[in-house]
Amino acid sequence: MAESADTEHSKLPSNLGEEPLNLSVLLDRGWKIFEDVDNTNEALNSDAVQNKVKSGLSMLEEASRMVAQLNLFSRNEELEEIATVDLKYMLLPALLGALTLKKINRDKRLEIIQAAQAYFNDFLKRCKEYNVTDFELPKSTDENTSPGAGSDLSTVGPSSTDLVSMAVQRRAKIERYRQKKELESRLTDVQRAVESGQADEEATRDFYLLNIKKWITVGLEELESIAQEVEILRSMGGGNQGATRQPAQPVRPPMKPFILTKDALQAQVFGSGYPSLPTMSVDDWYEQHRKQGGLPDQGIPRKVPVEEDPVAEEREKEEKEEKEDKDDEETLMKARNWDDWKDTHRRGYGNRHNMG
Repeated sequence: MAESADTEHSKLPSNLGEEPLNLSVLLDRGWKIFEDVDNTNEALNSDAVQNKVKSGLSMLEEASRMVAQLNLFSRNEELEEIATVDLKYMLLPALLGALTLKKINRDKRLEIIQAAQAYFNDFLKRCKEYNVTDFELPKSTDENTSPGAGSDLSTVGPSSTDLVSMAVQRRAKIERYRQKKELESRLTDVQRAVESGQADEEATRDFYLLNIKKWITVGLEELESIAQEVEILRSMGGGNQGATRQPAQPVRPPMKPFILTKDALQAQVFGSGYPSLPTMSVDDWYEQHRKQGGLPDQGIPRKVPVEEDPVAEEREKEEKEEKEDKDDEETLMKARNWDDWKDTHRRGYGNRHNMG
């Protein structure tokens, strides 16, 4: 069996500070930092939170290097053979994966989640090797995105195989959720005894095993989310969501302005800035066309009013009175008819000129 970490971890140096930290302290501090970041009300992208994430990752990574040097875990041993004080170090990959997901860098998002994916896969494989609990390892991202595994646009709906797989996944999620809640409830009771220092070895071992089982459910959930995000980021072209570049559009030539000048002064001002535009004022245009005889009223003879002849008017009046004195039958008849017509027709009757 691998040697316990208690006998060797204090001899391993740490490059995180001037004084070396032992393995247990590194794990406990990194674990505490993750819990603080996970429960904080501050913005995840704030400098304070991101500095905590960076510090916690450094501690957990250093602890992982120590565990690798000590060879604490072996594929040839059973879960019962692992010392109680060493059980908690099985959580290192899970904590590294969860804290890695707290990093904020939009330009390197794909790289971040792939690193977290590797940590969670390592943790779950180790738990599977030790038969901590019964669960199925998720398929890798490459298997999920292999040819034929994606959705086919030509199919009308999901096949019967897909429906069965979806139903199985749904039941697995419900079961994991139930187990997670049950484990958290049991952990609450055991944690009080461990933190108070009154827990015996059996209670301490149970505490770490419960944490490992809880993180198995967390790891399976995170891997499902990561697989979906990886597929989305790859379809977007490598995960560069930070500054998505828009395709360059051809620059349209500017439209030439049209200026209508009101007088000669405006024609001079705008004409100097826009030499290719019409700069003739309305007055200039009218004067030019008047000289050329191109105006609408040019070339058409005007009606000259005829001067009235008073002698002719007087002669016509005398002739009319003379006819009336002689009782000209035709004149009298017209006058009577005109009087009768005015009695039965109002003024303006029958005038239909220019009425459409």
